[in-house]
Amino acid sequence: QVQLVESGGGLVQAGGSLRLSCAASGSIFSINGMGWYRQAPGKQRELVATITSGGETNYADSVKGRFTISRDNAKNTVVYLQMNSLKPQDTAVYYCYAVYHLLYWGQGTQVTVSS
Repeated sequence: QVQLVESGGGLVQAGGSLRLSCAASGSIFSINGMGWYRQAPGKQRELVATITSGGETNYADSVKGRFTISRDNAKNTVVYLQMNSLKPQDTAVYYCYAVYHLLYWGQGTQVTVSS
């Protein structure tokens, strides 16, 4: 069983920055992929960014060049999402996920970008 706890969401003006964190806990030996999805009101959940245990990253086109995903090198159980140059269309609930035999989700953290 893996528990994911997210933090770092909030309200920010357009052009601002936020850093999301997601910490995994439980009987974990080694987590494989981790990453972030988001879901805006009335829209489907969409991929934001992913990172493998080896550090390979992947981004949605809409966030490339603005968002950076990274993992804690020491523990490899914490994933971060640095979000710069935020836009109102980035407003959504951001969900962390982790793959450890199964797919696990965090509870979500709200990000609101005002214009």
